[in-house]
Amino acid sequence: MTEFTPIASTVGGVLIGLSAVLLMAWEGRIAGISGIAARLLPPYLDGAFRSRLGFVIGLVAGPLAYAAVSGTDVVQTVSSNLPLMALAGLLVGFGSVYGNGCTSGHGVCGLSRLSLRSLVATLTFMATAFATVFAVRHVLGV
Repeated sequence: MTEFTPIASTVGGVLIGLSAVLLMAWEGRIAGISGIAARLLPPYLDGAFRSRLGFVIGLVAGPLAYAAVSGTDVVQTVSSNLPLMALAGLLVGFGSVYGNGCTSGHGVCGLSRLSLRSLVATLTFMATAFATVFAVRHVLGV
C-alpha cells in the first residue's frame, strides 16, 4: 500500500520547483538531473563543475537533513532483485539519452517553459510508469 502524504509531497514539490528556479537564475541552466550528473564526468566543457557538484550533493544531503531535523528515519524501499535493478537502471539511462532529457528536465523545467517536446516526453514516461506499476503489482503480483 502506498502512503498518502499530501503535505510532505507539496513541500517537496515546492522545494524542487525552487531549486529549478534558483539554478536557472544563478547559472542559466535547466535542472535536468541526468544532464547535471553526466557533466560531472570528464571532459569538462565549462566552468560549472562546482555548481553541478553542489547540486548533486544537495540531492544526497536533503534526506539526511530531513532526518536530522525531524528526528525520523527516511524510509526508501528498493528492490533487492539486483538483475531487475540493473535492467531498470539501463532502461532509465537509455530513456534519458533517447528522450534527450530526464523526468526533471522535461517534467519540471520543460513543462514550466511550455515546451511541446517536454509535454510529449512527460506524457510518454508517465504512461509508461503507470503501465509498469500496473503490470508489476497487478499482473506479476510483485
